Amino acid sequence: MEVRIAELEDQMLDPDFWNDQQAAQKVINESNGLKEVYNAFHKLEEEQENLEVSLELLREEADADLQKELEMELVSFMKELDEFELKLMLSDPYDKNNAILELHPGAGGTESQDWGSMLLRMYQRFAEKKGFKVETLDYQAGDEAGIKSVTLLVKGHNAYGYLKAEKGVHRLVRISPFDSSGRRHTSFVSVDVMPEMDDDIEIEVRTEDLKIDTYRATGAGGQHINTTDSAVRMTHIPSGIVVTCQSERSQLKNREQAMKMLKAKLYQKEQEEKEAELAELRGEQKEIGWGSQIRSYVFHPYSMVKDHRTNVETGNTQAVMDGDLDEFVNAYLRSRIQ
Repeated sequence: MEVRIAELEDQMLDPDFWNDQQAAQKVINESNGLKEVYNAFHKLEEEQENLEVSLELLREEADADLQKELEMELVSFMKELDEFELKLMLSDPYDKNNAILELHPGAGGTESQDWGSMLLRMYQRFAEKKGFKVETLDYQAGDEAGIKSVTLLVKGHNAYGYLKAEKGVHRLVRISPFDSSGRRHTSFVSVDVMPEMDDDIEIEVRTEDLKIDTYRATGAGGQHINTTDSAVRMTHIPSGIVVTCQSERSQLKNREQAMKMLKAKLYQKEQEEKEAELAELRGEQKEIGWGSQIRSYVFHPYSMVKDHRTNVETGNTQAVMDGDLDEFVNAYLRSRIQ
């Protein structure tokens, strides 16, 4: 690891380092990520040595205050060790990449679209807590409230590694604020998460397989971002995959970002097909559809958020909606290595 950090630092000293800002940022993100792991390891080493010294002192002579202090330090140490182990689990090929996150409300009109906007806020708060940056690539406002769909680019080291735990259907049960009769409603939103693909990833997209439309970009609430047809809708004809991007004022930049999104979806499709083939060979049966939600959020008649893959649950729904997802994400990552 020290050798790799030194290599990256040498690259950053190159006079031409900032000629390609995107490549430069990739190097900086990798360097910061490795340094974080390296420093965390040595901090844990030092803390372990201090704990061992305190334990030896207690063995030589009983001391109630020292024992209490040691117990508190041990709890803190175990928590830090747990977090360090989780970072080491993010070792899949694209875990370190930025993440493309899409929200798609299900049937149910305003109710589901409002649930989509609540999840949008939740993920924005989660990214903020992790120190990630969030860019809105596409935003389609709901008819009365909420969203019809949103695509985010979450930028930061291991963004995809953490957010891949969120892929699936999220179910909400609550008393609807849009129902004058005060009835309980169930809403669904599909969350899709893909790694942003680097330019050096070989995914062939032929020009003749693309249909590209441009239109005027609009922002949250429907206001115009600009007065030119800068937004891009890209359709991959063989697969039927459609991506849209309107985050930039430049049509060219939106095309470039749309192509990255398309490559990410094509990569994901390829991986899912491989997994389906393996599952068929093993005789596995996998549920697909709105019935196979990964997590339920219940606001009425009681408060609970439960992940159906790991059975982790909490009654503090407000904390979860404020982006406190670590308990669910960590449990999911651990479940994948068991």
